[in-house]
Amino acid sequence: MAELVGKITLDYKHYPGEDFYCDGDVEDELLEIVKKYPSAEYQRIIEERASWPVLYHLSPLRENIVDWIPMDKDAKVLEIGAGCGAITGKLSEKAGEVVCVELSKKRSLINAWRHQECGNVTIHVGNFKDVEPELPDDFDFIFFIGVFEYGQSYINTKDPYGDWLRMMRGHLKTGGRIVIAIENRLGLKYFAGCREDHLGTFFSGIEDYVHGGGVRTFAKSRLEQMFKENGMVEYSFYYPYPDYKFMTAVYSDGRLPKQGELYDNLRNFDRDRVLLFDEKQVYDGLVKDGLFPVFSNSFVAVIGRGFDIKYAKYSNDRAPEYAVRTEISDKGGRRVVKKRALTQEAGEHIGSMRTAYKDLQERFAGSKIEVNECSLDHGGRSAAFEYVEGVTLAEILDGYLEREDIAGFQDIFDEYVERISWKEDMPVADYDLIFSNILLPLAAEGEDYSETGAVKEAVWTIIDYEWTFGKPMAAKEIAFRAIYCYILENDKRKKLDTGLLLEKLGLTKQEMDAYRQQEMEFQKFVTGNRKSMGEMREAIGNHVAEPLKRLIKTEDSSAKEWVQVYEDKGEGCSEEDSYFVADAYEEENRMHFTLSVNGDVHLVRIDPAMDYCVVKVEELLFNGEKVEPDRKKVVTNGRRMQNGSYVFATEDPNINIKLEDLARKSKNTLEIRMKIVRLPADIAQDMAGAVRKVW
Repeated sequence: MAELVGKITLDYKHYPGEDFYCDGDVEDELLEIVKKYPSAEYQRIIEERASWPVLYHLSPLRENIVDWIPMDKDAKVLEIGAGCGAITGKLSEKAGEVVCVELSKKRSLINAWRHQECGNVTIHVGNFKDVEPELPDDFDFIFFIGVFEYGQSYINTKDPYGDWLRMMRGHLKTGGRIVIAIENRLGLKYFAGCREDHLGTFFSGIEDYVHGGGVRTFAKSRLEQMFKENGMVEYSFYYPYPDYKFMTAVYSDGRLPKQGELYDNLRNFDRDRVLLFDEKQVYDGLVKDGLFPVFSNSFVAVIGRGFDIKYAKYSNDRAPEYAVRTEISDKGGRRVVKKRALTQEAGEHIGSMRTAYKDLQERFAGSKIEVNECSLDHGGRSAAFEYVEGVTLAEILDGYLEREDIAGFQDIFDEYVERISWKEDMPVADYDLIFSNILLPLAAEGEDYSETGAVKEAVWTIIDYEWTFGKPMAAKEIAFRAIYCYILENDKRKKLDTGLLLEKLGLTKQEMDAYRQQEMEFQKFVTGNRKSMGEMREAIGNHVAEPLKRLIKTEDSSAKEWVQVYEDKGEGCSEEDSYFVADAYEEENRMHFTLSVNGDVHLVRIDPAMDYCVVKVEELLFNGEKVEPDRKKVVTNGRRMQNGSYVFATEDPNINIKLEDLARKSKNTLEIRMKIVRLPADIAQDMAGAVRKVW
């Protein structure tokens, strides 16, 4: 009837004797991992195996969805559908007692083995309807994390979701809360081309499950209606981003996202997807129009009293010594910003912020830069900062770009460089003094930040100085990084002529290359060489198809063709950073076009077609100087023949032109003349095979 695994009790009183659902061999793999390895080894195993189920079930980032929720140490918690224990350990850490209900014995064993030291956890194995009558009525929290959408399977009544809510309300103590984490049926990612999370089909949720299925997710308005219909009038909504599974930030109606914050949207770890539009740009528009709550990818709905925390952001994909949570809370009408250590090792990092505040305050004394005050509490485990109302320098600069006031932009940039140059020889430097970490006060009546004079007169406040080092650092180095980060954060900013700004800094090519290398090393330093979630997505290998680009490139191709161009600035080539060149064809099989290339571009990739073909590079000019298409400067995914000709036995031919060894300026031109002949697939493959034999 019961089994002990370490300190965890598994109760089999209601177990039917077999598991009625199973993910197959992967569950055996997970059980083997949790029996053999401590949790500290999970990240290494996740990276080595590059498997969606291993990532999903074992990633510590899964815990973020409950980590931010304030909870008394003696709280009693019920977790419905505990699965393999992705959040059980965190609940055990935060609460006094955790009761889990899970139908699968195999998954319950995985949960128990990975958390075997958690003596305050009991797992009831069996059908929820059998276990529920014996559950007590004194829970402080009841958690439905990725479970409520399965109400039809759990409850199987005419109104399964309403019945389930009413049933669980009876198990709460006075003042208790129900917490539901669930996908939004109208999540933006589904419009953009992600498959429905449970069914794996395109658009089924936004089509309101017209083809059926045993799962239902809901729009926000439908959840609100459901709560009210069942007598639950006190509730709050929170918005985990990018979704609740691997949440990196959570917003609320008290602190919604700002334009530019929602940029991490390619999350197809489990399946191939299509990409119909740039989710970041659409999110920016929705944020501007106040519609983010409608199209958030996921919700956390809290039935009962809400929380003081209005916003939390996680930086726990870093090395343990730098893992922190940043939060904004509202207590008694007063807002406070805190950074909390998420690991024992991160305590020293938190403590260094108070030192950074004092040192930066001394450095910028007498200047037009202020430093947001930092104080330590909880034995140095958290750092508190004043919540400052205002607008970031990045937002102000965006306004100049939108108005195409480039002169104004450059004027403000000059002011930025001048201000951060204050006492730059002192042995203290904020390496992360980027535009989004500088705040200007809300414009007073009669002031207008579209006028450079108002920006120059305002006092600028540094609101985040986490990466302050005790050494001098040249202002041009910090300014270079500020530009670098500013461009990466938003595609709309790529129209900025960064070459002119870099010229104003007086940077040499060697210095820029050194700064880029330093940035890459800094990121490795912060992450402890862990793979980012983006890198894990690439390693798992699910594809992102962009049908509109293919349509543009192939429609009416007998009369007009489009050439696709990618630029690598040290981070590799990506679809998001590519563009098309219209009217590249002089005649049917001959191309001639000129590209404008900034000085920070290392490599230009040219896709001449989306078809099997032979291409001959007739002329390649960089700033008017001839470049020989040899193997050192031109690399392709085709087979090299003679005299600059290549055969491509692929529908995705690409020609990569290396610029690193060429004399680059801030602005460059790359002129290309090519001939192209399309081929049937079998002939292209035969030709490529023949070339392999000759060469």
